[in-house]
Amino acid sequence: METNIPDRLKQLRETANLTQSDMAEILDVKLQSYQRFEYGSRRPSLDVLITLADYFQVSLDYLVGRTDKK
Repeated sequence: METNIPDRLKQLRETANLTQSDMAEILDVKLQSYQRFEYGSRRPSLDVLITLADYFQVSLDYLVGRTDKK
């Protein structure tokens, strides 16, 4: 199954009215690293995915595209 991490990250971020800079700060990563996650040129680590899931209150399966159920 194809992962939707970049699409999901952007959708969650925009729904929460956050900037990419906000997300980088929340995740304690450089802005460029976060941008690469969202553009799909770099995959977030498991620790980052867990932080994202906790922050947005969604499942890891949702973040990686295994389900559409948040």
